[in-house]
Amino acid sequence: MIRRYIEKYIPNYQDYARYGLWAVASGALIGSLTLSEVANLIPCTLCWWQRVCMFPIAFIATVGVLRHDKNVGYYALPLAVTGGIIAGYHSLLQWGLIKETVLDCSLNGAVSCAKADIMWFGFISIPFMAFCCFVAIGVLAWLSLPKSKKQSN
Repeated sequence: MIRRYIEKYIPNYQDYARYGLWAVASGALIGSLTLSEVANLIPCTLCWWQRVCMFPIAFIATVGVLRHDKNVGYYALPLAVTGGIIAGYHSLLQWGLIKETVLDCSLNGAVSCAKADIMWFGFISIPFMAFCCFVAIGVLAWLSLPKSKKQSN
């Protein structure tokens, strides 16, 4: 239903979704590297796992855009869902809504996952920004998928 509505107003929405997927993932990659390499913020363990999910999406989306691959959403969607779950957990941890019980990042002198280096407007932290990017990537990956035969009828 949503696809039909979008298709009515934007005929080539799948191409735009692939470009949007590339733009969000590339922006997240550049932002993440800027925060760690320029602003000297040390990533915690959960941040590294979010990077494990985000960085490949940027490269997959770049290849998908350059090769006009209509299936790029299939490759990006599992990474976006996995990264979104990690970023959501990390956000709840930093907001103090859950306790640091599953993964204790402060062991062995590592950076604590519960400590927020950035907290804009009282709730926008780095993991929350990553969560928003993963959600946007997930939606754009879903929109970029080829229509099934059932949908085209």
